Amino acid sequence: MITTKAVPQLEVPHQQPQHSQLDGGLHESAGDCGSHHEGRVRRGSVVSRERRHWPLAFLGIRWGEGMWNDVRARAPYYWSDWTDAWNYRVIPSTVYMYFANLLPALAFSFDMFESTGMSYGVNEVLLSSFLGASVFSFFAGQPLVIVGVTGPITVFNYTVYDIVADRGVPYLPFMAWICLWSMIMHFFLGFTNSSNAVRWVTRFSCDIFGFYVAFIYLQKGVQILTLQWHSDTNPDASAYLSMLISILVLMVGYLCGVVGRSTLFVHPVRTFLRDYGTPLTVVFFSGYQFIGKMDKVVLLRLPTAQAFRPTLEREWLVKFWEIPTADIFLAVPFALLLTCLFYFDHNVSSLIAQGTEFPLRKPSGFHWDIFLLGITTGISGILGLPAPNGLIPQAPFHTASLCVTSKSTLAPSTTSGGDPKEPLKSIEVTTYVVEQRFSNLAQGILILITMTRPLLSVLGLIPQAVLAGLFFVMGVQALEGNGITLKILYLLQDTMLTPMSHPLRKCRLGAVWGFVGLELVGFGATFAITQTIAAVGFPVIVVALIPVRMYLLPKWFAREELSRLDQATASQFTLESVGGAWGGAGDEGQDDENNDDNDDNDDDENGRNDVPSGEDITIAAMRASPGSVSLQSLTLQVQTHDPTSSQLQVSSLGGRSRREGNGEDDALERGDGINLSIGGRA
Repeated sequence: MITTKAVPQLEVPHQQPQHSQLDGGLHESAGDCGSHHEGRVRRGSVVSRERRHWPLAFLGIRWGEGMWNDVRARAPYYWSDWTDAWNYRVIPSTVYMYFANLLPALAFSFDMFESTGMSYGVNEVLLSSFLGASVFSFFAGQPLVIVGVTGPITVFNYTVYDIVADRGVPYLPFMAWICLWSMIMHFFLGFTNSSNAVRWVTRFSCDIFGFYVAFIYLQKGVQILTLQWHSDTNPDASAYLSMLISILVLMVGYLCGVVGRSTLFVHPVRTFLRDYGTPLTVVFFSGYQFIGKMDKVVLLRLPTAQAFRPTLEREWLVKFWEIPTADIFLAVPFALLLTCLFYFDHNVSSLIAQGTEFPLRKPSGFHWDIFLLGITTGISGILGLPAPNGLIPQAPFHTASLCVTSKSTLAPSTTSGGDPKEPLKSIEVTTYVVEQRFSNLAQGILILITMTRPLLSVLGLIPQAVLAGLFFVMGVQALEGNGITLKILYLLQDTMLTPMSHPLRKCRLGAVWGFVGLELVGFGATFAITQTIAAVGFPVIVVALIPVRMYLLPKWFAREELSRLDQATASQFTLESVGGAWGGAGDEGQDDENNDDNDDNDDDENGRNDVPSGEDITIAAMRASPGSVSLQSLTLQVQTHDPTSSQLQVSSLGGRSRREGNGEDDALERGDGINLSIGGRA
């Protein structure tokens, strides 16, 4: 059984379809959620199922209702978003996200510097990252989402350059109009409640897009290494030393994460390596070449500009009005593609950063954040910056770095198909997430400070090989926990060593192969088009994954199999603002409203939620997304109403349990490893 100071709520990633509508009203206060039961309002939700009058309802659209609901739901938590930052986890999270956001952004800036005629450089990328961090940390409904310059927008920017440069169209004014048109389209999406479609984005689409982003990171690392033969002096030595450094960065950075999740050394050492291993790896290998005789080899380094000045000789304000009218309207189709990319990319980043593996207590705000993204996109175009949006894998890494967990062992469940002779499993119980705005703002301020002359000089000392190695680290981490990767590993596993309780055991082997094959086809189509001049159209393929999952997959797979192969990305609570979880687990068409109402009535009568048994916990853990299950460790979320309490005991039906650590230690660290479906954090 489970004993806690407060009433626990078990988060089960296996989502049932919900039929609550966004057009419902709100509780009197988001802080009153679950404390009273009115009409048909679900316990713990902030959106009512009852349809209420909306003054701006016409043309079949309740204009602006989604944004208004998001603001009303999140506003009561705004002050606590700042006061909750008084937690140790915010410090390592800020440091980690500073490097995890800065260094890839610098590498992308180098890529765009070479591919856009020096239109975008280090300062443009740094200022864009600060713009996104400042706006979203202060005003966003989902402040845990890290916003910055991504790989897909890099591909979009230099593809547009390749198309318009030969026509003599001025690039930055043209990009400004693309961003301005896109801003208007984002506003339209926000006011028309278009983010309701997010409820249809399941792990199928997220895993494919995450797989694509991971390979973009790996590809950029390889591309950086191929440039090392352009060195003016002894290019062969420069290239081979660069390859050595990048491989060492990959090995050491990844090893720090492995040791941090292991049982090696004492707890403070593991925590230090987990929190600061990657930044220290970058610092060490930036000076690695000066050891011994390697200092005679000239390595290519990052190109930098003057402090707080654009890369080109221009003012920050782009003269977008000095462009022919025909080119202004030519930017419209490009803006439509950019809007499709940002709509999918940012919402997927938000979904994964608020995934079922994170027991979040504060409501989301998908509609409002799309509106904010339009503002940052328009400002970016006017200033001549690459437009920022939600980052993968940095956004979910940020949430993972703020998790406070405890570690327990759990015996296998016999009723859920487990073998009683199987060894005890180590389970990470995430007691809560430090939900606050400060770490996002702090890493943005650090990035802005990086634009000063002293720090730009330091950046100019970092070898490009170190950035290539960091790309490899982040790419491997993203692939490691991706649902596609884990399903492939399951298929290649010795079946004799696969636990009987593994969720995919109940699927036909052909169904698993078919599902993985479809995911790889989706990834291949997305990746292939980005290697051609038609790369500007790849957002269309990405968005097309949603109807494929909705209409085609239910015809090709049995509902029970689909429920194990694919799940909703975020919890019902997170998706309330967009109408609740569509299901995404093969349960289309089922109606569980009566069950929900009955459960709520039972809760009200008893004054508390039913406490799940150890058997329930085992079943919930084993029914977790295949993208988040490993043989040695399972991630289990228990959400409590008391965020400071981590007094948790987990026992199986047979009473075999063990608890490591105490409440005070758990408040200072997030455990010995967090398995993410989008990639474990090192």
